[in-house]
Amino acid sequence: MLTLDPKQLSVSALQGYLSHAVAPRPVAFVSTIDKNGNPNLSPFSFFNLFSTNPPVAIFSPARSGRTNTTKNTHDNVLDVPEAVINVVTYDMVHQTSLSSSEFPKGTNEFVKSGFTMLPSEMVKPPRVKESPVHMECKVKEVIELGKNAAAGNLVICEIVLIHVSEAVLNENKFIDPHKLDLVGRLGGNWYVRASGNALFEVTKPSSPLGIGVDALPEKIRNSSVLTGNNLGQLGNVAKLPEREEVMAYKNQFLKNVSGEKEIHIIAKKLLDEGKVEEGWKTLLSLQNY
Repeated sequence: MLTLDPKQLSVSALQGYLSHAVAPRPVAFVSTIDKNGNPNLSPFSFFNLFSTNPPVAIFSPARSGRTNTTKNTHDNVLDVPEAVINVVTYDMVHQTSLSSSEFPKGTNEFVKSGFTMLPSEMVKPPRVKESPVHMECKVKEVIELGKNAAAGNLVICEIVLIHVSEAVLNENKFIDPHKLDLVGRLGGNWYVRASGNALFEVTKPSSPLGIGVDALPEKIRNSSVLTGNNLGQLGNVAKLPEREEVMAYKNQFLKNVSGEKEIHIIAKKLLDEGKVEEGWKTLLSLQNY
């Protein structure tokens, strides 16, 4: 394994390793205004949600790695402590990337990148009409992490109003990730698209507590077929199927199956399809009752 000391790396090399490893990162497409009312628009992938009550998001406009100058966004929120965080979808990612260019101070990136300004309701900076979700924010604090090139500046924002396009909602009025089609940032020029087969569900740890991987029978735990993800699925159940359930399942679906490896292959397919109970019944069919 390659071991790296951050102090022995150049800023660009360290940035490369970190941005590839800590990924994918959500993108905050942030609009701000300067003290003269000029709008600014720029994307930041050092960004996430950090609290629900109160609703707080933090993004970090880092100092330039080349010139050590601060971003216009950083300067703006110090003068006018408000911002709008807009989400970035696949359909707008190239325009969003264009807005990250180092245009001269005072340039309207809405115009340069072809986005439409939409008035906000509780803050002064405009929203991005083309984005399906806008979060109007009051900036609570800006924490400077250093004075060196590439040092971050944490902009702590309280979300005071949220706008969500009806087009990305499901029948229950919640956001549908398939309709939202977000992008995430990786290192270099790489992005990831959160749609299609890239989306999958993982059942949260059960309540009451699951039995854990350590409680799995040794032959299952050391299976050459089942993956670590499969073992995690099996360990997330609170209790195992009853003997009668297993025998009924075996007599209906596994009459002509007896080999351990074949059983594990069938169980893996079921687990990969999210059919954990059926997977357990298949594996337990080998047990002597």
